[in-house]
Amino acid sequence: MSRPHVIVVGKRTAYRRFVEDEGDPRARSLIKKRDPSVATWLDSHRDHSRTMEEVERVLDRAGAKTFFVQSAHAAFDTSDAALVVAVGGDGTLLAASHNVGKVPILGVNSAPAHSVGFFCASRRSDFASHLERALAGTLPALRLARMTVSLNGRMRSKRVLNEALYCHTSPAATSRYILHVGRSKEEQRSSGFWIGPAAGSTAAQHSAGGKILPLRSDNLQLVVREPYAPNGKLKLLSLVVGSARPITVQSKMDEASLFLDGPHRTVAVRLGDVVSFGLSDEPLSVLGLKTKKR
Repeated sequence: MSRPHVIVVGKRTAYRRFVEDEGDPRARSLIKKRDPSVATWLDSHRDHSRTMEEVERVLDRAGAKTFFVQSAHAAFDTSDAALVVAVGGDGTLLAASHNVGKVPILGVNSAPAHSVGFFCASRRSDFASHLERALAGTLPALRLARMTVSLNGRMRSKRVLNEALYCHTSPAATSRYILHVGRSKEEQRSSGFWIGPAAGSTAAQHSAGGKILPLRSDNLQLVVREPYAPNGKLKLLSLVVGSARPITVQSKMDEASLFLDGPHRTVAVRLGDVVSFGLSDEPLSVLGLKTKKR
């Protein structure tokens, strides 16, 4: 029997980045002083390191052919992989998911006391059992809808899992744009808007006043941030949109940005550009979440 190919994506902890890799003198000084701004860094790093060691040990014992990706935002190829394991928290799984098509992904919360891991079904203590079931194909999978984003008709991403933020490049500036949802059209001024599939509805969308969608939903949700409506006439402010209704926005700004699943994937949008959002034909298969509740 051939050895299963497993890709392991590990997060780069703040301690590793600033202290071990960059030797940042300010970070070192703050840690030495036990400053509250870095109080959890070392404990979180140690927990994560122990989890990575356990993941490596279990995979070696299982006879897997393992490829380690040392940064959550690094690119990797899953064409011959049987499984992707994201070790960190939800942010690590989210970053890794942009490289994942049909291959299932298993999230491992490496430091539960310090990181959010709603989409992480596993921890260090139960990784061995989860891996065995994942490789055997018996670990339940949850299909999560993803969103496409196109700029002037050109696809920029079809793997947005949480949300896109559309706004002026400067957070202090007003965002000006023309929003089209189905046959409805509205010119708006605001701080921009969030838009994304169900997986992201508990995060920024919900914080901005949106609804929490069922995880299995194929709808997209759009929530405008701090709309400027002196006459109270704006209608397209918070809405859940089915896949049959196209959503586009035309920029009335020359310095706008699209942030896809966080700050690391950014698309520049210029005056007159048109951005389109839709349901992707590449849902993400996340393992171990079937019995988890919203």
